[in-house]
Amino acid sequence: MPVMMRTIQTALPPTILHQGPARDVFAAQPNLTRLGQRLIATSFNSAEISTRRTALSELTLDSRAEDPVFFDSATGLLLSPSTKVRNEIFAAEASKLFIESARKALEACPDLGAADITHVITVSCTGFYNPGPDYQLVRALGLHPSTQRYHLGFMGCYAAFPGLRAAKSFCEADPNAVVLVVCVELCSLHVRSSNNPDTIMGSAIFADGGAAAIVTARPYQGAGLRLDHFETVLTPVGEESMAWNIGDEGFEMVLGTYVPHIIDDHIIGALEPLLAHDPSLAETYADIPHWGIHPGGRAILDRVQKRLELSDEQLVPARRVLNEFGNMSSATVMFVLKDIMDKAVPEAAPEGERVCAMAFGPGLTVETSLMTVLPERPN
Repeated sequence: MPVMMRTIQTALPPTILHQGPARDVFAAQPNLTRLGQRLIATSFNSAEISTRRTALSELTLDSRAEDPVFFDSATGLLLSPSTKVRNEIFAAEASKLFIESARKALEACPDLGAADITHVITVSCTGFYNPGPDYQLVRALGLHPSTQRYHLGFMGCYAAFPGLRAAKSFCEADPNAVVLVVCVELCSLHVRSSNNPDTIMGSAIFADGGAAAIVTARPYQGAGLRLDHFETVLTPVGEESMAWNIGDEGFEMVLGTYVPHIIDDHIIGALEPLLAHDPSLAETYADIPHWGIHPGGRAILDRVQKRLELSDEQLVPARRVLNEFGNMSSATVMFVLKDIMDKAVPEAAPEGERVCAMAFGPGLTVETSLMTVLPERPN
């Protein structure tokens, strides 16, 4: 039996950040140079993001926190909590999204119950705690205590793919396996005021969210995404252009302005080993109906679209997720794939429609996957 991703379900914190007001807050900080103020205006205005979610309720202008930690709405000042304080909030708030998205994924497969889950894979790069989210999911969902647990930490925006690839391997080794894969990121915990272009860009695009998937090779009658192939490529340049470091006041993103150029130069080479699995797909990229591209930023999507000569319609899922939710690191491409599943499954041909998915992260690492949207199968 093929290995299928049966469902993707998402979870979001309730607080919504609107791009315009958020830009104005960052631009009004007293430590900024004139160049910093211009960079903030440019970064926020050109991001093609309307709204984002944050686990920090006090980051809005409506907040009236008595003892603010991140943002004092009375003075308009962004504060600088320590990495310890930020991580404590991660432990409290990320667990909610891990559990909510995982529970929704399990509920979306009514023929499966907690006793059916054999493996749990959790993914995050925005915080750490132990016992971790893998342990919490076993307890919260009532999974068997012997459920195998794995956590992929600090990999960055591409980490959903190693999680799904591992799930596929587990299912190929044991056809009875049912794997729960959950990605949760609270990127907004690491925002800060700065004149540094990388930090400003991170403040303009990063957000919070979670997504969970059920992966299995067990036979069933429903629709889903068949997981066909995965590949990993390291570009020959870019090691210093994208990184994720731990500082005293949160994690520090390095997101160089040259990253879109690196992707532009190397995206075709990165796709070659993936599409070699099916030579019929390698001639015209636009012939692949669906593209699940991680929206690391508007410029990245623009470069990928132009280099691969993709249509505006093929970029709709990625651009829609970027516009509505921002960049949620590893969870983001799962939101894109959910968008594709929700809209493509009802119209997919009986033999299915191919999906080429990709994400980018530190290294510079390009993770790619070839999938097939399969429609609802009759009993």
